[in-house]
Amino acid sequence: MGLTEEVVNFVHKTRYKDIPPEIIRLAQGFVLDGLGVMLAGSTERGSHIIQTYIRRLGGRGESTVIASGFLVPAARAALANGVAGHAMDYDDTQLSTSKEAVYGLLTHPTVPVLAAALGVGEAHKISGQELLLAYILGVEVECRIADAIYPRHYQAGFHSTATMGGLGAVLAVGKLLGLKPEALARALGIAASMAAGLRENFGTMTKPLHAGRAAENGVTAAQLAQQGFTSALNILEAKRGFFSAMAGGYNEEKIAGRLGRPYFMKEPGISIKPYPSGSLSHPAQDLILDLVQSNDLHAGDIESIEVGTNSNVPNALIYPMPKTALEGKFSIPFCMAIGVLEHKAGIAQFSDRKVRDPRVVALMRRVTLTVDPELEALGYDQVRSRIRIKLKGGKTIEGRADVARGHPLKPMSWAEIGEKFRDCARLVLSRRNTEEAIESVGNLERMRSILPLIKAVAGGRTEAGKKTSERKPSSRRWSRTRKR
Repeated sequence: MGLTEEVVNFVHKTRYKDIPPEIIRLAQGFVLDGLGVMLAGSTERGSHIIQTYIRRLGGRGESTVIASGFLVPAARAALANGVAGHAMDYDDTQLSTSKEAVYGLLTHPTVPVLAAALGVGEAHKISGQELLLAYILGVEVECRIADAIYPRHYQAGFHSTATMGGLGAVLAVGKLLGLKPEALARALGIAASMAAGLRENFGTMTKPLHAGRAAENGVTAAQLAQQGFTSALNILEAKRGFFSAMAGGYNEEKIAGRLGRPYFMKEPGISIKPYPSGSLSHPAQDLILDLVQSNDLHAGDIESIEVGTNSNVPNALIYPMPKTALEGKFSIPFCMAIGVLEHKAGIAQFSDRKVRDPRVVALMRRVTLTVDPELEALGYDQVRSRIRIKLKGGKTIEGRADVARGHPLKPMSWAEIGEKFRDCARLVLSRRNTEEAIESVGNLERMRSILPLIKAVAGGRTEAGKKTSERKPSSRRWSRTRKR
């Protein structure tokens, strides 16, 4: 059996009852987080531009643009919601199965798959179980492909969320559409040829466009395959196929025979972001906040801050002196400076005004990012970070962090994910809609239709939920049984 055939057979044959309850509970947390970052990201200027662009295109209204509530074709809803989900760089990140992997190579798995599944799912009035199944399968394949691909893919400039997010998205949508294995293989072949996205665009509106296009491509490719559109049936492993063209090859042992054994979201896991910035900054962000608070530090006390990590971090966090919030998300000096000055690193801190604040600029000039030989020798699978703060009196304060809050080793509880969701949702939703959305996600496996959830995250401004008779959602059972 070829790898493409193995992948599509896994997606085709897996049923909801085959998914372990622990994976269902994990997925609910990731879905809630994904919806939250879509809501927050919908307020960004890039998202507004995309929404305006989509409105002008017109077309049959069948799927909701989150927060706005207007209806557009499913593929365009996937585009808008995918862009919004990645606009603040606040969405989750997969981990690696080995120390040889490059952390940055791995994807932001939820947003492309969830945005695509929501768009098609709403149009087809699917159940909560159908959404969860499609999401879990899409994320599983996306993460396994990203884990297996050679590191050259990322190191040469490809953005993995852009290139592999669409592969997860197309299989999630194909599952919802009931495609048979041969059609799923064609859908995957179409999506693989649509895959694109370059890291030079980090710090611009085009980075979140990558996630949106991946979601849109997944919908488009699956719908084309459903109509009989053809492609190669061995696109992953072929000599001129995805792995070869994109990276020069892949580690077959990391994907063949590994799908769902165990599910990737359990082992090695997926991290939920505690900060709306590039994930490679997060251990250092955690650490600077801890050091500032435990030592009662102030900007006037500090002569210099040195951040040491591995050599892949400067390759992604590319802005030593950012000028915009988007650049600040990929800037260690900004992340350090804002942590010292405000003792926070939330949505409110990542703004153009904060990045240009003279106090922030002055402190950024005293921050350096270096490659630490000891941390470099430990490999690239974690973003191990060391901070040395030299005070004006001559004292040095130092600390090290290997992972950040939200990592499976420091997991967020359902309550903590809910608080992050509330912080994101408050930008666009009423308190009532916010709580309805949280309860709906907590009860997804019992909902006969996802339309009440869609209505909640649309702020009640959609026709989607009018003809529904689902039982009142309750997240109590979820929260009692959830274990992280």
